[in-house]
Amino acid sequence: MSVRNTVKSIQDIMRQDSGVDGDAQRISQLCWMFFLKIIDDQDLELEAMQKDYRSPIPKKFQWRSWATDPEGITGEPLMTFVNDELFPSLKELPGTAKDGRRRVVRDVFEDAYNYMKSGQLMRQVINKINAIDFNNLTERQHFGDIYEQILADLQSAGNAGEYYTPRAVTAFMTDRIDPHPGELLLDPACGTGGFLTCAIRHMRERYVKKPADEQKMQQSLRACEKKQLPHMLCVTNMLLHGIEDPSFVRHDNTLARPYISYGQADRVEIVLTNPPFGGKEEDGIESNFPKHFQTRETADLFLALIVRLLRPGGRAAVVLPDGSLFGEGVKTRLKEHLMEECNLHTIIRLPNSVFKPYASIGTNLLFFEKGEPTKDIWFYEHRIPDGQKAYSMTKPIRFEHLKPCIDWWGGAKRKGRKETEVAWKVTADEVKTRGYNLDFKNPHTVADDHGDPEELLAKLDVAEKETASLRDQLKAILEKALLR
Repeated sequence: MSVRNTVKSIQDIMRQDSGVDGDAQRISQLCWMFFLKIIDDQDLELEAMQKDYRSPIPKKFQWRSWATDPEGITGEPLMTFVNDELFPSLKELPGTAKDGRRRVVRDVFEDAYNYMKSGQLMRQVINKINAIDFNNLTERQHFGDIYEQILADLQSAGNAGEYYTPRAVTAFMTDRIDPHPGELLLDPACGTGGFLTCAIRHMRERYVKKPADEQKMQQSLRACEKKQLPHMLCVTNMLLHGIEDPSFVRHDNTLARPYISYGQADRVEIVLTNPPFGGKEEDGIESNFPKHFQTRETADLFLALIVRLLRPGGRAAVVLPDGSLFGEGVKTRLKEHLMEECNLHTIIRLPNSVFKPYASIGTNLLFFEKGEPTKDIWFYEHRIPDGQKAYSMTKPIRFEHLKPCIDWWGGAKRKGRKETEVAWKVTADEVKTRGYNLDFKNPHTVADDHGDPEELLAKLDVAEKETASLRDQLKAILEKALLR
């Protein structure tokens, strides 16, 4: 059976279980089980390669000890073992900050749940999972592609869609930022790890030539995610992508730490992120920030922190909603700060269907570099392909749709950019004159001619009178019918 069919059959089995309710719970259930199998397969490989290697999981709870025998523990004894022994033990694994893999296991299970109620169905799922060998590179790569689809399915799983950024967008932003092994790269709100996987893939394809390059890359990744489900999905994603110690993915809220406490040791060369927008932080979080940046709007707080976290010469690509461009108050002060501290050189304007169905608002990709103030900002308007009215679940944005922007970009130094029907440049002075309103519309777009306002109002008046006359006629007919 192919890996894809195996995963599909697992999902079908889970749908029969009365305890698993909806896509988000099914994906969460799948994930902790896959996680234990993947880490056990990795452990087997590491044990063979390193004489002194020890699994972070106690022997009794290793996948190989309780799950690999197809005729093994099942039914009520299996549920008792999972709920009363496995979960409590993994949630409270002892260990120090240096025990990276052990900390990963503990963090993953900290807020995880076993939703399944049938031990027989769980045994069927376990036996299906055992058919996948995660040490087989081909199978792991195939499963990685399927895992991407599982993450994409989160878009339709209620609010879980907030954790997923279209892969075309993450790949494009990563391509333009061009990370190298050894450059400290941070995603402070990493969700399921889309930017991290794109960065890993990008560096392996272009720059990782020897084991030392791979080691430098893995040691330079930084990430944080405050919610349990996406954190677990992200850690599993890292294991699937051959990351030996994914403990750099912290289960925490980046904003919960005081702004001023982020010092030189926390600075990074690259930030790639899509911070949550439209949401509000809990009471007290804003007090971690300077008075002039205090707000409960999550995206604004992240933007302030990103500027602080970048080293001089560091570069960032950030997804922000339209509201961040034209907003006033704290948003104005943030944009002024951004343009003073960084060269905000490019803003890509995306149509409002890119993030459907989770969000249907206009979004923008901001690219900036720390160290020099902004002089000019290039805008590029991405348009939906001909013959398509909008992006959707069935017709999502693809990387090739962004190829015209890459062709226009102008290389690493962005030389030779030209104004086109979708690209235009504004000066920092123009932005200041507008009170730091960055919501610049495409000057090359001809506004639709809707006609003379006076003439339109006259037509509306006639239409309203005709409607009133028809209503009176209908009323008279109904009254006459009732009198019969």
